[in-house]
Amino acid sequence: MKGAMKNLFECKRCGFCCHGETTVSLDDEDQERMIAALGMPREEVAEKYWRITGSCVQMKVVDGHCIFYKDGCSVHPGRPGRCRQWPLHEAILLDETNFNIIRESCPGIDQDVSYARFCELVKEYNSKKEPG
Repeated sequence: MKGAMKNLFECKRCGFCCHGETTVSLDDEDQERMIAALGMPREEVAEKYWRITGSCVQMKVVDGHCIFYKDGCSVHPGRPGRCRQWPLHEAILLDETNFNIIRESCPGIDQDVSYARFCELVKEYNSKKEPG
């Protein structure tokens, strides 16, 4: 299955998915992974890189992109779960128009794959992944 996924999607680290005015929320596991990858105290990471609103922790956005985007992800080993999933997550399977927009903008997705085949492979891939 891993080979089929590599043919379907292979990240080119172009940063398209890192751009925009919104960002990714971080759960406790994301926060700990990021802290470990950065090798900094929680308080420093929070002050420098996170936007905290109540109990919601998100990465900051700077100049229209994720704070960690600098010609690629500068925290790649510690990136959040949502970033690790992209674009192979269930939400892309819900809307063919959304799939087409993402496929056209993401050079890592096989441009010849059909929506039906993409959905089939992602569902199969997600069902075989180990939790966590």
